[in-house]
Amino acid sequence: MPSTVSLDDLTAMMAADEHHRYEISPEGALSIMPPPGYAHAIIATRLMMWLAQGGVPAEHVAQAVGLRIPGRHGGVGGRIPDLVVWSKTQADGVWLPPADVLLVVEIVSPGSEGIDTVTKRGEYAAADIPQYWVVEQDAAQTVTMHRLDGADYRVRATMPLAWVLNTTPVEHDLG
Repeated sequence: MPSTVSLDDLTAMMAADEHHRYEISPEGALSIMPPPGYAHAIIATRLMMWLAQGGVPAEHVAQAVGLRIPGRHGGVGGRIPDLVVWSKTQADGVWLPPADVLLVVEIVSPGSEGIDTVTKRGEYAAADIPQYWVVEQDAAQTVTMHRLDGADYRVRATMPLAWVLNTTPVEHDLG
């Protein structure tokens, strides 16, 4: 492995290993995660169906697509949110720019709590992504909705996933 891992290196690593997801922070910290479990996948599917039924075009929503995350000190990282919603259709690519992203969703898995709730929160805010939702895999599948306020996220609401699914994407500025 090279001493400094680039996004091209990460792409090659993912192509060679279908059993893990690879991410890198803008500062160069490599994260290797196993594929998500069944409960994680069901939460992502429920949110995708909710978005589609709420009128968000299918080509504006994707699971597990890489985002190119600029660093505060010139570095570039690559993160793979569990769900991404864009304002418009994107060109095909492995590491897409965050410019048109409206929302990223991270579904917290055991072992990823710190990265999903602290590290990525700061990186997504620095990338000017307007909304960042965190979904816990607790009994209520608690969703914490963050909205960008200046350079940081502020909690807008916290509610069970079932409550979110009884709203519409438009109510969350996603329609």
